[in-house]
Amino acid sequence: MKNPFKKILDMKDKATDTPEQEAIDTPIENLENQGDNQKASENTDTNAVQELQKQLEESRNKYLYLFSDYETLKRNAARERLELISSAGRDIMAALLPILDDFDRASKNNALSEGTALIHQKLAHTLKSKGLNSLDAKIGDEFNADQHEAVAEIPVPSDDAKGKIVDILEQGYTLGGKIIRHAKVVVGK
Repeated sequence: MKNPFKKILDMKDKATDTPEQEAIDTPIENLENQGDNQKASENTDTNAVQELQKQLEESRNKYLYLFSDYETLKRNAARERLELISSAGRDIMAALLPILDDFDRASKNNALSEGTALIHQKLAHTLKSKGLNSLDAKIGDEFNADQHEAVAEIPVPSDDAKGKIVDILEQGYTLGGKIIRHAKVVVGK
């Protein structure tokens, strides 16, 4: 025998499948608990999102700080490399200056042969092509402590010669715009 209520029960099961029907069939206490649960889960979701945003911001700040440090390191390394190259050239030039001085003294005393004079000119030209320049101190110029080194002071007959260069013992030189040796001069007092 067939159950006459089976058709009605089947219809009721189909009707409770809809969310509206479930809301109607659910007791009010259960609905309040669901609302509280949703609020709690929304709060935890909001807190989690805020925490992730905070971590993201911290990571960005760390990245920017490290990137800035890296760029500074690159600039400093490039500057140090250039200084090393220029200082290496400066050391070589400074080592060759006494030889150039000896040639200059010999040429002033007419003690150079023609071949030696050519070697002197070639050495001077080579050093100049590498950036070595003379300070061009001349007798009668004002003494300048930035370019000249006074090795002696001698009395002079006139007041016009006081504080001026009387004699040049060694010429001063610059390399790349920096003084590598001051001119050694005698100053009138």
